[in-house]
Amino acid sequence: MAHPGFFQRQASARRNTTLLVVLFLVAVVLITLAVCLVGYVVTRSESSGLAFQHWLLSRHGAMTAGTVVILIILGSLVRWVDLAGGGERVAKMVGAREIDPDTRDAGERKLRNIVEEMSIASGVNVPRLYVMDHETGINAFVAGYTPGEAVMVVTHGALTQLTRDELQGVVGHEFSHILNGDMRLNVRLIAILAGILMLGQIGGFLVRASFHRSTYSSRSRDGRGQAAIGLIGLALLVIGYIGVFFGRLIQAAVSRQRETLADASAVQFTRNPEGIAGALFKIGLKGGYLDTTSHASDMNHMCFGESARMKLSSLLASHPPVEDRIQAIQPGMLARLRSRFRDTEPSTDLSHGQKTPHTANTSGFAGMQLSSGKQSAGFSGSVGTLTRGGEDYAIALLAQIPQTFRNLLYTRAGAVQLCYALLIHALPRHEQDDVLAQITRHPLLSPQRDILDKLLPALDSLGAAIHFPALELAMPALRKLDPEERDGLHAAVRQLIGADRKVTLFELAMSSFLKRHLMPESAQVVPVRYRSYKAVLPALKCLISLHARAGARIGDEAENLYQEAMAGFASQNETGTLQARVSLKELQQALTTLNQLSPLLKPAIIDAAGHCLTHDGRVDVTEYEMMRLVADQLDCPMPPLPA
Repeated sequence: MAHPGFFQRQASARRNTTLLVVLFLVAVVLITLAVCLVGYVVTRSESSGLAFQHWLLSRHGAMTAGTVVILIILGSLVRWVDLAGGGERVAKMVGAREIDPDTRDAGERKLRNIVEEMSIASGVNVPRLYVMDHETGINAFVAGYTPGEAVMVVTHGALTQLTRDELQGVVGHEFSHILNGDMRLNVRLIAILAGILMLGQIGGFLVRASFHRSTYSSRSRDGRGQAAIGLIGLALLVIGYIGVFFGRLIQAAVSRQRETLADASAVQFTRNPEGIAGALFKIGLKGGYLDTTSHASDMNHMCFGESARMKLSSLLASHPPVEDRIQAIQPGMLARLRSRFRDTEPSTDLSHGQKTPHTANTSGFAGMQLSSGKQSAGFSGSVGTLTRGGEDYAIALLAQIPQTFRNLLYTRAGAVQLCYALLIHALPRHEQDDVLAQITRHPLLSPQRDILDKLLPALDSLGAAIHFPALELAMPALRKLDPEERDGLHAAVRQLIGADRKVTLFELAMSSFLKRHLMPESAQVVPVRYRSYKAVLPALKCLISLHARAGARIGDEAENLYQEAMAGFASQNETGTLQARVSLKELQQALTTLNQLSPLLKPAIIDAAGHCLTHDGRVDVTEYEMMRLVADQLDCPMPPLPA
C-alpha cells in the first residue's frame, strides 16, 4: 500500500468532514426516533390508538421530534461556539498548563527541543506546548483549526515515563495529525458529540432532580408528578446511552484509519520504529487514561492512545488495539519489547484485561512505500514531509544558535525585536537608528536597543538561512500578543519595509508570513472555491510570471520559461505572454485566490514555480524564500532545502 502524500491526505481530511456530517445526521434521526417512541408510548391513550408512523405526523409527534432536534443542534452549537478559540480553548478545557518556553524542568525542555527540531524540519510553525500536570497516564494530543495556531498537549506521565526516543515517536505521531489536516476534524467532532450526548445529560439531571425533591415532599400529587419526571428522565438517560453508543461509533469511524496513518508517519519522521513502539508498549503496560478531567470521553478520538475506559472496545475504540499498532510498525517488534521489559515490568499484559485479537501475519508499515526523503514530485514532493536531511539540518541549525539568542525568542519582547532585527541587520548602525525612530512609541512594540544588540550579531554570524527558522521559533511568543499588539507589530514591520521605498523578496516573504499567521483570519479555514485551473488563470499568470523573471537571466529566456511552466495549466492562447510587471498587491491577491483551489490542484503550482527557480540547476537562499512564501500562502508547509 502506498503511503499517501500531503495533498492526498488534505483532500481525505475534507472528505472525512463530509462523512462526519452524514454520521451526525444519521445519529440525530435515530435518537429522535427513539425519543419519539417513548413519547408515543406515553401519549398513546391521547392519540386514539394511532399507529406509530401516523403518530409521528401528528401534533404530538411533530413537537416531540422538533424539540429533540433543536436540543441536539443547540448542544452542538453551544460547544462549537465555546471551541471557537481553537487549540488554546481545548487545552484550557482539559485543565492543561502552558509550558514556559524557558522552563528549567528537564522533561519540559526535552519536549520543547524535540518539537522545535521537528517544526523546523517540517516547515510547520512551532505549536504552543501544554502539560496536564495531574495526569499520570501516558498520552498526548494536538488541537486547533489550522497548523498556524496549533497547540500540543502532553500528560505529565508522558514527560516523566518516556525516553527521548519514545517521546519523539509520540511527537512525530502528533505532527502527522497537524500535517494531515486532522485537527480541525477532531475539534469539530467534540462539538458534534456534545449535541448527541445532550439528551442523556438532560435525562440524568431530571432523574437527580426527581430523587432530590422526593426526599422533601410527601404529598401524593407531588409524588406522582415527581415519579413522572423521574420516568421521563430515566427514559432520556437510557436514550442518552444510545447517543453515547453512536458517538463512540462516529469517533471510531473517523479516527482508526487516521491513527494508523499517524503511526506510519511517526516512523517515517523519526526513522526509529522502536521509539513510537516503545511508547505504545508503555501505554499497554501502564495505561493512557485521563483520570482527572471530565472530558476524557470527549477527547478519546484526539489522543495518542485511548483516554477513556469503555466496554465493547473492539467495536467502539477510537484506536486500533495497542498490540496491533506495534505489530504494524514492524513485525516481531512486540516480542522484542516484551523480552526487553520482562525483567523490569511486573506484567506484559497490554490489554488491561480486554480481549485483543492478535494478527501474526500483519505486515503493516513494513509493506508501505514510505518516502525516503527524496523529492519524488519536484518541490511538491517534499511538502508536508520530514526527511533525514531536513531533520539533520534542523538539529545542526539549532545547535549553532546561541542560547541567549534562543531564549530571547521565547519572550514577547524578544520575538518582537527579532522581527525588527531581521529587517535592519544589513544596515549600518546609524541607518538602523533612523528607520527604528519611525516606529510609533509603545510599551512593548518600541525598539529596544539592548535586545537588538544581542540579536543582531547572531543574525550576522548565522546568515540568511536562520531567518525563517528564527521566525518559526518566535511564533509561540508572537501568538501571545493581543489583537491590538499584533496590528501594531504589523504596522511597524510595514514602516520598516517602506523606509527605503523598495521591497526585497525577503521583506515580502516576512510581511506575508506575519500577516498569514498573526492576523485574525489566520485561524479561519480557507474554503475550496475552485476545482479547475481555468477559473484561476489570471492568478497563475501573475505568480508564474514573477517566478519566470526570477529564474531567468534575460528577457527571451524568461518568456520561454514562462511558457514551459504554464503549459501544464492551459494552452498558449489562454495563457498569453509573460506579464510585464507584478506588484506586491497583485501577488498577494493571486496567492489568496490560488489558496482556494482544491488541495489536489496545488502541487502542480508549487512544481511550476519550482521549475522556474531551479532553471539554473540550483536553489539559493533568496529563491528558497520565494518558494517558502508561495508554499506558506497556499497552506503547504515547506521543509528546509539546505544548499
